[in-house]
Amino acid sequence: MSVLDDVPVECTIALGSTTLPIKQILKLSRGATIPLDCNEDDPTLIYINGQLIAKGQILVEGDKMLLEISTLVKRGR
Repeated sequence: MSVLDDVPVECTIALGSTTLPIKQILKLSRGATIPLDCNEDDPTLIYINGQLIAKGQILVEGDKMLLEISTLVKRGR
């Protein structure tokens, strides 16, 4: 067992984003849709601990959603 096995990391998968006023957020109900600033061909962004590390595409197979990593992002220096 590696000492790194139990180190927690935060993984965020960003499909897109939007800005909504709090008044509109409070009116949301189950089944509401929120438009995002992207389309289905745009890459999904993968962040680890808040840092962009890769881009990919969401795939759907039956009742499962999968993330296929297509590009690793080079770290800026």
